[in-house]
Amino acid sequence: MAAAGKEVSKRNAAEVAARREQKEAARRDAPNPVWFKPVMFGFMLLGLIWIVLFYITSSNLQLPIPQLGQANIFVGFGFVLIGFLMTPWWK
Repeated sequence: MAAAGKEVSKRNAAEVAARREQKEAARRDAPNPVWFKPVMFGFMLLGLIWIVLFYITSSNLQLPIPQLGQANIFVGFGFVLIGFLMTPWWK
């Protein structure tokens, strides 16, 4: 009786693995959600605008966040980096 239980569990494990593989293949082939591209390009543009705004206003206002000072450049590049890190998943 124990041997029969092992066969059933092996068969179920193989079926579960096959189903999991099918789901992963379907997920890989599925298109991106509608929001993916606007968010990706939005991060890139936000970072670019952040850096340009800082350079333009650095002599008098130091926008976007005056308390950060030169660290505004890192924030801008951080936004750009997030956008570029999203590009490998763009289909």
